[in-house]
Amino acid sequence: MHGLVARATMVGMRNSKQRREELYGLMGDLPARDRKIWVRKVSEEEREGYRLEKLVLDLNGIEEVPAYFVFPLSRKSARVPAVLYNHAHGGDYPLGKDELLKSRKILFSKPYANELTELGYAALCIDHWAFGERATRKETEIFKDMLWHGQVMWGMMVYDTLRAMDYLVTREDVDSSRIATLGLSMGSTMAWWAAALDERIKVCVDICCLTDYQALIDHKSLDAHGVYYYVPSLMKHFTAAQINALIAPRPHLGLAGNLDRLTPTDGLDRIDAELKKVYAEAGHPEAWKLFRQDVPHQETPEMRAEIVAFLKQWL
Repeated sequence: MHGLVARATMVGMRNSKQRREELYGLMGDLPARDRKIWVRKVSEEEREGYRLEKLVLDLNGIEEVPAYFVFPLSRKSARVPAVLYNHAHGGDYPLGKDELLKSRKILFSKPYANELTELGYAALCIDHWAFGERATRKETEIFKDMLWHGQVMWGMMVYDTLRAMDYLVTREDVDSSRIATLGLSMGSTMAWWAAALDERIKVCVDICCLTDYQALIDHKSLDAHGVYYYVPSLMKHFTAAQINALIAPRPHLGLAGNLDRLTPTDGLDRIDAELKKVYAEAGHPEAWKLFRQDVPHQETPEMRAEIVAFLKQWL
């Protein structure tokens, strides 16, 4: 029996590896993953409860990537768990990575820089293409330029996130065995794509963007997402549930509003049912949870409490 289980596990691992490679291959022409990452520290300062480093990273060899790294001043060890934080979209292009420090209207009021460092975690957040200090061109202009050159904007954004992860695990003050990813809206989608593609991410938390693609079409809500979101031929190969299944059996918390047009409820039902089955078959049904409330596209105090408890349990 043990031999059969072991062989089944190995087959599952091989299939997951092949599916990750397939998903990565849909993201367009990407820079090499093994190119050297260069880091420049712009400044360092102490804020209430944490140290803030302002960084500039060369992740892709095309455009420099400004980033924030926050580290808890109350640390109890030289290395601490870390969260790869993904900022949202919301049409607020200047905000970008500042969301980590300032929060935003649809997030619970306490900024995640404070929340995470109070829990004893470090966090890294980068500006994505068209956001923050990289808001030098319109999103649609970047999308069209990339399309002409065989690139996919979402693929390039995910690539930068994976390279940010490559940088994060090299830091001597980070416990590379205890890294989570977290985000709202666009940052939510980034969290589950990054966790699906990178097994070094041990915990995934996505807030208000666990979108079933067919449900989005059925509800005529495609324009609810920006043009950056769309990957050529994706639906020929993957459903959203199949991408999320690549995270299993690692702990994954999804949070959603039943009144959110970005995540139609029938799509949430479908994803939840499929992931419950995947996690049960993997022997870890407790590691998947979908927390839902009758609210629109926003994080609530109850959602924040769920997130904090989940991170405390699994990270």
